Amino acid sequence: MKKKTEFKTFSKKQLTALCWWCDNSPYKKYDALICDGAIRSGKTLCMSISFVTWAMKSFSDTSFAICGKTIASLRRNLITPIIPILEQLGFECKEKLSRNLLEITFAGKKNLFYFFGGKDESSASLIQGMTLGGVLFDEVALMPRSFVEQSLARCSVEGSRFWFNCNPENPLHWFHEEWISKTAEKNCLYLHFTMEDNPSLTAEIIKRYKSLYSGAFYERFIEGKWVAADGLVYPMFSTESSVCEIPKDFSSFYVSCDYGTVNPSSFGLWGENDGVWYRINEYYHDSRRLGVQRTDEEHYAALEELCGDRQITAVIVDPSAASFIECIRRHKKYKVIPAKNDVLDGIRLTSDALKSRKIRFSRACVNSIKEFSLYRWDNKAVRDAPRKEHDHAMDDIRYFVTTVLAAPDSSFFAIVMERR
Repeated sequence: MKKKTEFKTFSKKQLTALCWWCDNSPYKKYDALICDGAIRSGKTLCMSISFVTWAMKSFSDTSFAICGKTIASLRRNLITPIIPILEQLGFECKEKLSRNLLEITFAGKKNLFYFFGGKDESSASLIQGMTLGGVLFDEVALMPRSFVEQSLARCSVEGSRFWFNCNPENPLHWFHEEWISKTAEKNCLYLHFTMEDNPSLTAEIIKRYKSLYSGAFYERFIEGKWVAADGLVYPMFSTESSVCEIPKDFSSFYVSCDYGTVNPSSFGLWGENDGVWYRINEYYHDSRRLGVQRTDEEHYAALEELCGDRQITAVIVDPSAASFIECIRRHKKYKVIPAKNDVLDGIRLTSDALKSRKIRFSRACVNSIKEFSLYRWDNKAVRDAPRKEHDHAMDDIRYFVTTVLAAPDSSFFAIVMERR
């Protein structure tokens, strides 16, 4: 027997998102709904329920699109949680996995909801040729403009509407400039959510989330602001909280490598003790400053010296360093793994690890400590990006966090459903 989903009282803003299209709503004149703001604010689940119920009331034998950054993330974050809720409300749902399709029947009406991933510019071709009654974009700020605009162009059915949700990004992001800044021109209802708009979150949970972020990430994820990243990339790092005496015993070891020929090479040796990862020591070679370039074999010899006689689980390497990866493999001593290299996501995860003290540093790691005080956002960039300077230890630390430390995304729907 399936366990029923129990909803707490909805907030006024959540109810608006659920009912804005209804006949007695003062907002029914709008062609689109935009919900942005803080994480865990309850906007996504309310919007997805609202989208399906609107579609089933307004249309029959019509196709709709539900879009996420990838189909896998869309299924995990939206489709899988919403199906049991819809069934509990009386909808009959049949998911066609091979076709990326959800067929929904209610009160003699049947509509088709197709799933699309909008991860890059090539994604726009996937939706060409369709005729849609409406489209929902989950985390629209993560999608390229070409994909979103192609999807909107497919909505040619009379009475079609658009639905957008996202967490904020840089204020120069195309979606902010073209939609949020032009809500009147686009005839959009705009709802800005905070955590306090989700009654299911306790004060303790809200406090915990607020403690996880700082700087631009705090303003975006907690306050829900479209702000530019500025200043230090890692303002939460300090010698008082992040640098410490290193334990003697470790349960496992990794090495992370940012490899350079002309640019510096930075390797970090990591050990785990009681759930905390310590950067025990590091190797840092700046060929420009020293006037001496080193070969792959010379860097490999330095890697062996850094590891000593420790049993290394794996060496995590800059994925663009193909020759050095091959050099490590050729020696057959260490397992080598190309690092995950999403810069902004890696910076966010590293910020979380620093804030929660899941990573800490030996005083021997002088180059890492120095770079933390110099690594800054590029405030002249149109999109969020750190300056390409003082970033070599920063990159190898990020490789470690995203590839080894960071568990799969554990975010969750803000009412009762987990986002994994």
